[in-house]
Amino acid sequence: MTVKGVVSSLYAILLAAFCCPEDFCDGAVQVDTLWRVTAYCPCEKCCGQFADGITASGHVIQEGDKFAAGPKEIPFNTILDIPGYGAVPVLDRGGAIKNKRLDVFFPTHKEALEWGVRYLKVKECNSYKKQK
Repeated sequence: MTVKGVVSSLYAILLAAFCCPEDFCDGAVQVDTLWRVTAYCPCEKCCGQFADGITASGHVIQEGDKFAAGPKEIPFNTILDIPGYGAVPVLDRGGAIKNKRLDVFFPTHKEALEWGVRYLKVKECNSYKKQK
């Protein structure tokens, strides 16, 4: 991953941690139809051969991280506001993550299982306001 990619990922994580999508989106927040939102953790059961602690965007998973895995149509670092989980960047992909499906990241398998399967209206931030 390039330095620019690392900075972009960190910027998205910090924005998601301290803001609501409306605070930094340029009006391009859209409420979509229902999404099927499941959960995963970095274990082999969830990630198989990709259980190396690095997401598809090249982000190295750190303690306290919150992010989503989205379909390829949603660019990396797009902020999604997921009810019950928060405003988080898309930093990963997954084999079953297509169409109206998302995965949210949890640090443990137990927490991922507790999330279960939820059908939620998710807000997507397509572009950002220039920060001063």
